[in-house]
Amino acid sequence: MAQFGFENDVHSILKLDMPITNAPMARWQRKASSSNTSSLSGLSPGKPANVSLSSSKTPSKTPGKNKKQTPSKTGADRFIPTRNSKQMDVANFLLTKENEPVDTNNAAGTSENQKAWSLSLNGYNIEDAKILHLGGKPLNAPEGYQNNLKVLYSQATTPASVKKTRYISSVPDRILDAPDIRNDFYLNLLDWNSRNVLAVALHNTVYLWDATQGDVALLMKLEREEDYICSLSWTKEGSYLAIGTSDCKVQLWDVENQKRLRSMASHTARVGSLSWNDHVLSSGSRSGHIHHHDVRVAEHHIATLTGHSQEVCGLKWSPDGRYLASGGNDNLVCVWPRVQEGSVSNNSQAVRCWSEHQGAVKALAWCPWQPNILASGGGTSDRHIRIWNVNSGSCISSLDTQSQISSLVFAPNYKELVSAHGYVHNNVVIWKYPSLTRVAELVGHEDRVLSLTMSPDCSSIATVAGDETIRLWKSFEVDPLKKKAKERMIKSTSVIQQSIR
Repeated sequence: MAQFGFENDVHSILKLDMPITNAPMARWQRKASSSNTSSLSGLSPGKPANVSLSSSKTPSKTPGKNKKQTPSKTGADRFIPTRNSKQMDVANFLLTKENEPVDTNNAAGTSENQKAWSLSLNGYNIEDAKILHLGGKPLNAPEGYQNNLKVLYSQATTPASVKKTRYISSVPDRILDAPDIRNDFYLNLLDWNSRNVLAVALHNTVYLWDATQGDVALLMKLEREEDYICSLSWTKEGSYLAIGTSDCKVQLWDVENQKRLRSMASHTARVGSLSWNDHVLSSGSRSGHIHHHDVRVAEHHIATLTGHSQEVCGLKWSPDGRYLASGGNDNLVCVWPRVQEGSVSNNSQAVRCWSEHQGAVKALAWCPWQPNILASGGGTSDRHIRIWNVNSGSCISSLDTQSQISSLVFAPNYKELVSAHGYVHNNVVIWKYPSLTRVAELVGHEDRVLSLTMSPDCSSIATVAGDETIRLWKSFEVDPLKKKAKERMIKSTSVIQQSIR
């Protein structure tokens, strides 16, 4: 029996259904009691507490390791605006006004008033201006409206952004009188020599103007009053002047001594064109023939060229002396070879003969820096400048100038081409070579320009026109610094050549 009593005592001790009064509180009981008290007394006003209501789950944090957090500001999660009663009244008024019917009479009056205010304040209706409107073309200002800020806010480029170019004066540097000059398109009455002396033919007289000193001298006068000067041409050295006359003769003058050296008769018509090549003088006449004269010998006539059927009004030897270019009233441009030394020929054949021009060809010019390039200009029926390659025989470029071309000359300082024009523009035009874009236009003559010549330093040109004036244009001056540099380069090359020799 004692054994059964002992087992009952053991079962009663191990039985857990009954609370143990004298034992310490369980861990889960302590957790539950602490969380309940914190939810009741330690809650912050703006943040709800994360309280575990289930007694069966273990809390996430240990009670003894809780860290204090900085309390957040009250209401920081959103903005509640404060509006007064006036703002609410204005909003209510605007909302109710949108639903009201529009009064057309009052609206028209208001728009008229706004238009009147805009016109008085701005000078134009502000609604028509379409400010910040990106579509369509901008409206023109009303007639009579002036923008005072136009000068300040112009769209012109500033001087700093513009590439500097040379200044070409539109006014002649000097004007000389040329009374009684013969207004004939086919004659060549002006020439400038290497000694800076300008020769001009006035009817039956020849005058010399020294461009350096400014002196004027009478060189010669024809005996008969009905005769007249048709052409002039200086030698390369500038000491002798050839003169073609209407009585079919060619005279040779020593300018320094003012003495006629000889008079050569071989043509049957007036001599309207002349050109030198060393000691050989070529002359073109109205008969269409070109004669070569060796001025050193008594029998001066050494060759005749018969390629033209009408008057030869243009003659130019190339700078290297290889070719002679001729232009005639038959619209032809011919290129002839140089006459062989000591030969007498009457049947020389032209190297090239072009018939593209539709008018008389008086204007001829050889390119100084490209000896195989020839420029020609046509008369009133043609008006074209054509650039030819003598070697290939092709026309490189052509330009319609819309005016009669009386003379052409190349300007080597800026590699440009200058043309003198008769009807209808009566002007001088500078073209960029080889693009033939217009650089400048020199206007001043009141009648057609008859002839054009270049100064020996290639800085100026002289033009003579039917208005009986000679105008000098200083259009090709070189910058002094560049000029000095070029002179130094020429001297250095000459020294090198001497050392090689």
